[in-house]
Amino acid sequence: MKLVIIDTGCANLASVRMAFERLGVNPVVSREANIIAAADKLILPGVGTAVAAMQNLSDRALVPLIRAATQPLLGFCLGMQMLAASSEERMGGETDIECLGIIPGKIRLMQVGDLRLPHMGWNQVWHDETHPLLKGIPSGSHFYFVHSYALEVTEATLATCDYGQPFTAIAGRDNFFGAQFHPERSGAVGARLLQNFLEL
Repeated sequence: MKLVIIDTGCANLASVRMAFERLGVNPVVSREANIIAAADKLILPGVGTAVAAMQNLSDRALVPLIRAATQPLLGFCLGMQMLAASSEERMGGETDIECLGIIPGKIRLMQVGDLRLPHMGWNQVWHDETHPLLKGIPSGSHFYFVHSYALEVTEATLATCDYGQPFTAIAGRDNFFGAQFHPERSGAVGARLLQNFLEL
């Protein structure tokens, strides 16, 4: 299997790569269009801000390539947020950041009341246990989160989490999937989700 981790310039690629190596797969990290296009599966990781990540994708001429991908693609954390239509994570500007527009919905600052932001640590993820990406993962399993912005619940939501308000923990549309948490830091259930993705 040709698994390619897209080099967004905004991610800890070593931990993502090692998570797949533990599953017996040796991924390639690349920003090269021909390598990405030839992959069997794609990973879109991300850490940091939507502004920087989308700028990096644009600078590397990867936006059209990702939008046109036909193989299964899984985004982690900010990588999932980049799949949405837009993000209100503005950096001094007043307009929303245009994202990839693959999964419907907007990334919004979480409204958490008296809870702390960022939402950091283990939290439960709820789903109906029917999607192949969630095979063998009981609803209510704990995954590891670090974020302050989240995708609203939409028709593409496959699983939800609650931290002051419900938000999308896993989204999916066609061959595109996103996980707001970090599967590579979520122990056995995170590894199971990655294995399920490899088996899609």
